[in-house]
Amino acid sequence: MFDNEPARTPAESNAAGARAKATSGTEAIASLFESEESALLHYAIGIVRRRIVAEELVQEAFLRLQKVWGQVDNPRGWLYRSIRNLALNHLRDTRHETQLGDGSAVQDDAIPRELLGRHEAIGTVRMLLSEMPEDDRNLIRLKYDDGLKYLEISKRTGLSVGNVGFRLHHALKGLLDGLQRAGIEGSQG
Repeated sequence: MFDNEPARTPAESNAAGARAKATSGTEAIASLFESEESALLHYAIGIVRRRIVAEELVQEAFLRLQKVWGQVDNPRGWLYRSIRNLALNHLRDTRHETQLGDGSAVQDDAIPRELLGRHEAIGTVRMLLSEMPEDDRNLIRLKYDDGLKYLEISKRTGLSVGNVGFRLHHALKGLLDGLQRAGIEGSQG
């Protein structure tokens, strides 16, 4: 291209592109880790009930994400699913082990089952939200995090009040369907 720039072979160009992508991927994963690690850790603790194990699961999920970074469309959702699968595999593989003198194991009566179920449900909601289109996530955030009424949301988004209600209804129905597919029926069952 430029007269004083040496010509690159196709292999050199591909290697340079891969290095650039790897650098940007590593930075993106680091940023994702910084923003999501705490929520993912709470989600994992809710399933395995042991902080040390949960930390290992979160680290393993991020290591696995790094290997497939270019193939993942929704890294947050991918991480929640991976942690859930890793946690369930861990529970299956260690169900007959007895914790001796570890001190980090939580007694069965220390955390009621409903609290554990609530943690898993919260993590599942976060995962489902991360898989939603950003416009729908924004509507849910405005309604439930910011506590705005439909008219206020309409003014902020430029949508009609009716459209705000329609879109919120369908977004919430999608969340409910996702929770039911995950086996989470409601606060009482």
